[in-house]
Amino acid sequence: MINEEVIGLQSESQPEINQLCFSAMLPYNLYLFFVFVAIDVPSLKCGDVVHLSASESADKLEAVPSLSTAAVSSPVPAVDTVFSFSLLSSFPEDLEVSDYCSDLLHIFGQRYVAYVNCLVPAARPVKVCQSCYSTYGSVVEIYKNISSDQMGPGNVTCRDSLLRSDRLMLVYQLYSNLESLWEDSNCAQCVTGHLESLTNDTLYFMSTLNQTLTCFEKYQQGNHTELCKNCKSAYGTLNVLYSQMEKNSTLCIDIEDAMNMTRRLWSKNFNCSFPREENVPVIAVSSFMLFLPIIFYLSSFLHSEQKKRKLIHPRRAKSNASLMNIQDKLS
Repeated sequence: MINEEVIGLQSESQPEINQLCFSAMLPYNLYLFFVFVAIDVPSLKCGDVVHLSASESADKLEAVPSLSTAAVSSPVPAVDTVFSFSLLSSFPEDLEVSDYCSDLLHIFGQRYVAYVNCLVPAARPVKVCQSCYSTYGSVVEIYKNISSDQMGPGNVTCRDSLLRSDRLMLVYQLYSNLESLWEDSNCAQCVTGHLESLTNDTLYFMSTLNQTLTCFEKYQQGNHTELCKNCKSAYGTLNVLYSQMEKNSTLCIDIEDAMNMTRRLWSKNFNCSFPREENVPVIAVSSFMLFLPIIFYLSSFLHSEQKKRKLIHPRRAKSNASLMNIQDKLS
């Protein structure tokens, strides 16, 4: 009943309501009116504007293009992102790296990583030569294949494409760093020429070192005086061997570091002393030079004859007259 009365009142006073509605909605819908006129939208009645919901007006506003966007047109057409990246990944066949060179580069990367993984655990204590010479040899082998002038399958050489094709020369720089590390470690003096095994001198030194360390472990729990006494022979043999290898230039960083640590254990940790053989001649010469003045003066005193001093009496003149005559003659 109430709804019917409301509908009747709306139908009777529809013109008045539309007029009031138009006056109330004019500030809000004025912008919409000009926008729709600009895009050739048919004119709207006030009733249509009244029945327009907020969601519908928002949808129509979104459908209208912005004036700034419509006025400025982009000169670059829209391109698919995936398609653009696929274009950058392909070059003419004469510029691309061959499959053979790509395989060599992949093998070089694998062996390079294996060598670095070997070096890091061998940093302390230093065992870069005795533990990683085989992996280093594999890196040298694959780099020789890359840098060789010999043609591979399909008459292809990889030296120019992998080593000299750009300013960075990454493969060359990586290999140069490993080669510098190998040379600074003097590993070539402890490894055979073909990087197949350690030298006999290196193996003998490692065996002697193990005997000395075994002696240290045996007596380190007790009195260090007993350790110094019982391990003196093994430690002395190790020192003599190290001195010989130093003269023969057969030392690498592994042997140098191992000897330094052994000497530190002997002198600092165990407070042992051991006279080095090269100090004996120095002490003998120094002692001789110290006593040389004493020996000289003592020998001079024993072998010299003590003579008495003799007085020499001058001859007296015979007479004063004769002296005067001599003076006159001289004058």
